[in-house]
Amino acid sequence: MAQPRVLLLRAPGINCDVETQHAWRLAGAECDAMHVSRLLEQPATLDRYGILTLPGGFSYGDDISAGRILANRLAHRMGEQLRDFVRCDRLVLGICNGFQVLVKAGLLTAGSPHTRCTLALNAQGRFVCQWTSLRCDTQRCVFLERGRRYFLPIAHAEGRFAVANAEAYDRSLAALRYTRGEPRTGPANPTGSFDDVAGLTDETGRVLGLMPHPERFVDPSQHPFATAADDIPEPDGLAIFRAAVEVFR
Repeated sequence: MAQPRVLLLRAPGINCDVETQHAWRLAGAECDAMHVSRLLEQPATLDRYGILTLPGGFSYGDDISAGRILANRLAHRMGEQLRDFVRCDRLVLGICNGFQVLVKAGLLTAGSPHTRCTLALNAQGRFVCQWTSLRCDTQRCVFLERGRRYFLPIAHAEGRFAVANAEAYDRSLAALRYTRGEPRTGPANPTGSFDDVAGLTDETGRVLGLMPHPERFVDPSQHPFATAADDIPEPDGLAIFRAAVEVFR
């Protein structure tokens, strides 16, 4: 069986790279971590990989706005190459800060290329850290299973999905939505996102940006309500990574 190669981008302030690399390896992929500056020096390196991953954290301290500086570096230096990467049937995953980067680099939109969206400050104006229930309503995204409910943690201050023009918003691009689940997880939409959006895909279904952290639930023992590892089936986070690996088999 083919073992896909994953390139995981690091940058100052990124702090979820090690566990994300571990998640890819558990799912059966080969994963290399590289500082974004090295990639910008040798952009052809990207051609060696089937999956690009932007992990969570606070890239460049989230100066200006979350993910903006890293997004600008990638868009201005490698924007067309990243779009070609997707056109060649490869995959892109952006988690939390990585999702913010994909949106602000223009690789994910709310519809047409001119339908702007962003990830703004949470409705309550503060950092939110909790487990959330999510639902996949689309058959388009290769990372997700339509109709499946996922249970994953969020940890961010700027995760409220917002669109500039609600009438131009394409609901079919909503890859994950917050939904009512276990009562102990709190409100169904913990950040006030438009249309309850927690994750977004593109028209190809090969790009996924999501605010929850799948890399933090790749082992049954990580479930917050588990009393024993046998109580939990396949962890929902690991399922997302495995689905991407299966694309290459």
